[in-house]
Amino acid sequence: MKNVFFFLLASVAFLHAQVEPGKAAPDFTLPDGNGKQTSLSEFKGKTVVLEWTNFGCPFVKKHYGSGNMQKLQADANSKGVIWISICSSAPGKQGYLSVADVPKACTEAGSKATAYLVDEDGKVGRLYGAKTTPDMFVINPAGLVVYHGAIDDKKSANPADIEGAKNYVSAAIAESLSGQAIKEPLTQPYGCSIKFANP
Repeated sequence: MKNVFFFLLASVAFLHAQVEPGKAAPDFTLPDGNGKQTSLSEFKGKTVVLEWTNFGCPFVKKHYGSGNMQKLQADANSKGVIWISICSSAPGKQGYLSVADVPKACTEAGSKATAYLVDEDGKVGRLYGAKTTPDMFVINPAGLVVYHGAIDDKKSANPADIEGAKNYVSAAIAESLSGQAIKEPLTQPYGCSIKFANP
């Protein structure tokens, strides 16, 4: 019985592996809205933001409905930053989009992301230890994760709370681009739990 308990613990730890600041960002390949296979390694030498998303989540709606997420994406793009949105919702679960559904959904949401990738089996989400939507990572040009966590410090689904919130992602991007150490490299993400496929 004891061995079974430790096996279950090890399985849970594996399924929710962590990729934290200071560690190399694992490469992955996922399809985008055109069915094109897109790999993280394509953007080597660039600053990259990974945004786990689910357009049905109230916390995601807070940032997209207000235009806050699109503003962050556009500002990042203007600085040469690659912004990748990833959906790890499984088929039949909230937020799931087939590859064919992606272009329309992104247009309706006004997304300014460089790419929106579909992770329907959840392997990439689990590899990174993503837990919520949104859940944010910033990767520097050397391929190291320099930030992981929440989008900001207001843990609510109320768009009114965006004003006056401290945006951790924009701060991490600015600090990374200027060569500074990230002042807050790790925070607690908040939002809806990712609707992973059953393991």
